[in-house]
Order: sequence, then C-alpha cells, then structure tokens
Amino acid sequence: MSPLLVAYFGVVTLLSVFGFHRLILVVTYLRRRDQALPIPPPLADESCPIVLVQLPVYNEAGVVERLLHHVTNLDWPRDRLRIQLLDDSDDETTDRARSFIDGLHPDRPRVVLIRRRERVDFKAGALREGLRLDEDNPEGAAPLVLILDADFTPRPDLLRRLAPTLVDDPSIGMVQARWSHLNHHQSLLTRLQAMLLDGHFVVEHGARFRGGHFFNFNGTAGIWRRDVISQAGSWSGDTITEDLDLSYRAQLAGARFAYAQCLDVPAELPLTAAAFKSQQHRWAKGSIQTLLKLGPRILRSELPLATRVEALFHLGGNLAFPLMVLLVLLLPMTLPMRQPGQLLLNLGLDIPVFLFATLSLLLFYGLSAQQSRPASWRRDLPYVPLVLGLGAALTLNNTRAVFEALLGHHSPFVRTPKSGDSGLPPPRRKLAGTQALGEVALAIYFGLAVAYALHRGLWFPLPFLALFAFSFALLGLGLGDATPTKNPSEPFTPQEKSRKSVAQTG
Repeated sequence: MSPLLVAYFGVVTLLSVFGFHRLILVVTYLRRRDQALPIPPPLADESCPIVLVQLPVYNEAGVVERLLHHVTNLDWPRDRLRIQLLDDSDDETTDRARSFIDGLHPDRPRVVLIRRRERVDFKAGALREGLRLDEDNPEGAAPLVLILDADFTPRPDLLRRLAPTLVDDPSIGMVQARWSHLNHHQSLLTRLQAMLLDGHFVVEHGARFRGGHFFNFNGTAGIWRRDVISQAGSWSGDTITEDLDLSYRAQLAGARFAYAQCLDVPAELPLTAAAFKSQQHRWAKGSIQTLLKLGPRILRSELPLATRVEALFHLGGNLAFPLMVLLVLLLPMTLPMRQPGQLLLNLGLDIPVFLFATLSLLLFYGLSAQQSRPASWRRDLPYVPLVLGLGAALTLNNTRAVFEALLGHHSPFVRTPKSGDSGLPPPRRKLAGTQALGEVALAIYFGLAVAYALHRGLWFPLPFLALFAFSFALLGLGLGDATPTKNPSEPFTPQEKSRKSVAQTG
C-alpha cells in the first residue's frame, strides 16, 4: 500500500474514534429517555428566593434595550429580584441602557448599571465584580444567580420554571436551559448554525446529563447556586471560556448540574461567516485551554472511569480539527488511485469515510433536529449534509484555535457581533480575512477535484468533494451571510416598541 493511502486510512481511523464517541452519545441519549429532568411546579411568591440577574454586556448598542425589556418583564416578586447590567462598553451602549433604565416605571424591577474602570478578565471579571458588589446588599447576598448574555430574550416565566429545581434539591448547583434561535430561518448560514448548536444542546448535553457525566454551563441562560460559584473559586479569566472552566471546577469540587432541555431561551445567531468563525474560534480555543488547565485534575480524580473519559472527550473534541486538515488535503489526492468500474476498490476508499466519520454525524444531527423541533424537523433533514460540510469548513478556523491554545498564545475575549453590527473588531478582521483566503483556496481545490472526478467517471467520492467545495466557499466568501432585519439605531420592531412601552409604563 502506498504511503499516501497509509496516511489516508490512518487519519480516517483516528477520526473514527471521535465518530464512535458521537455514536455513544446518541445511544446514551436514546437509552435514557426516562431520565430527562422533570420540571417542578412553579414556586409560590412566598417561596421565591432572592435572585441576582447578571447581564454582562460589551458594546451591545443594537440589543441592550431589548435585553433590558425582557429581563424587567420576568415574572418574579419584585422585592426578590436584583438586576445588574455589567456594562464594560466604550460605545453608545451605556447611554442607551441608561435611557431605558431611567424610563422604567416605578413598578418595574430596579436595574443597577455597573461600570468598571478597566475591563480586567473581560466577562469573567465583570461577573466576579457583580458578585462582590452584591455581597454589600443590606439584605445579604442573593443565593441564586441567573446569567443572560446580551442577545438572549427570556420569556417571563423563565425563573418560575428554572429556579424550583435548585430550591427543591439542595444538591444541585446549576441548572442550564436549552438555547433556541430567534433567526433560525434568516439565511442558509443561520439555519446550519441552528442545527449545529442543536446537536450540542440536545444530544451532547442531554446524553451527558442523563448518563451522569459532566456537562457545562454555556455562559448564559443558566441559574447558579451562589455558594457553588464561591466554593469552586469563582470566575477566572485565565481561559477565554470562563463558563466551561468554572463548570468543570465546580463539578470536580462535588457540585451536581441539571439540564432543563424542555425549557428554551431564544437567542440570536451570528449573521455573517466572519462572526460565526470568531465565535467558533473562541469556543474551540477555550475548550483546549480548559483541557490543559483541568485535564490532569480530571485524570487524577476518583471519578468513575467513564466520567473521566467522557470529560476528556468533551474538552478535547476540537483536537479532531488538525486531523481534519489532513483528511481535507488527502481526500482529493486519492482520486488518481481510483478506477472507474472497480467497485470494490472505490468502495474501499470511500466507505471508511462514510461509515466512521460521516454516518455518526448524520445520526447525531438528524436526532437533534427531530428532538429540538418536533413539528418541523423533517424540513431540516435535507440540510443535515450541509451541517457536516459546515463543520468540515471550520477546519482552518478551529485548527488555528487549537494550536494557539496548545502554544499558549494569549488572545483577548472577542465578543460575537449581534444584530446591527457591521462586522468584527479590527484585530479579528485581519485574521479572518487572511484565513478566508485559505478557505477560498480549499474551495477551488475541491472544485478542481470535482471536475477531475467527473472527467474520469468517479461517482462515489463526488458527494464529499462537492460538499466540501461548497462549504469552504460558504465560509470563505460569506455566501450565506444575512443582513440585519432592522436598523441598528432602531432595536425594536413596531410590535416590540408596543411591548417596551408597556414594560416601561407598567
């Protein structure tokens, strides 16, 4: 066998380990359906504890008023609801927020605007500072803490349905709600992102929770027991995924987490390929940073072996992307070795990729679509192959993130652009542009491979080649980019304006 084929099958074999892990998650999710979290009845007012709602924002002028509108409409006793807007902005966000807060009716919950002199430790530092200030409250520190990012729009009953799990079971330290998507159908890119995230929030979270393994708070749409945060060492800024880091430290310290899959909080998906790649870069790099930080502790712990292995797969899942680089480069190189009409030879080259690296993903995302949108999941099924292509097209982006983490390259927390934003901050724009050239080059590479396969009548590899060509073009050229549905200076639609007026006037 030629060295090229040895390398090709070696890469496929290693990637099949990650694919087999996804199959295990699917099986665990399905076998433990009866272990989903039951949602207790809503609390009566007299049983409601004090809840601190923390809203970390940084340059969110397009969405900050919408966030405040939804949060001040939460159904919770007013005297037991504290709201902190942790505002590190250096643009007009602060003025917009202050104007909204000043216009609130006296019957609405009070919002405290907190500004720091320096943006130390980014979001982690803001959350930590908010907790410190809450300790000075005459009534004492709030025992529960709900965290919401700027683009989330909680329904009024979120606390009524999420908090009882913590109140009823003192052993649970955090409850995470599922993300849903405000702009799922806005463009091809947002549709594929929604399906990609649904895989994480349905199958991954669902399987890990039901299987008794570690899973993570996702930075927003979750409620913590305050003493669990303190006992785990509070928020830290030494990784760029402070949520993942604290989640694992808390669970290593003995906390139990719960996942409320049936409760969703709508949020906004990035509108452009550049914004999507920026978000994915942060998550990929932060997960490897957390692996390097906590991996040795996980291995030395007395946790069950299955839990330790699952935790390492969770934190190290992005290590598959450097292998994907090799697969992406090697797949077209195998074309000259194929012969038209030689079925067994061609199947021998293609079946491993389909069976070990693709079939598991098709099942994974097909199941997540069916579970997250039961009424419309069949309409999403034709897009599942494109989700696989989108994941493959992230190869350059996430491989760069992995190596930055492994090499200890420091980078700041880069916010994900929201509605009304025109693009990424200048430092990331240059990197995204350079990387986009590589993605376009790979789109051309696979386009030439498609032409070569058609010329020689090699039909079996064509679906993979065409999918990769399209997906790299989608990200490199921004073919799936959407435009904001409203002007950034006008954050409310006419319907939202009406609801905002009701919220401010009571």
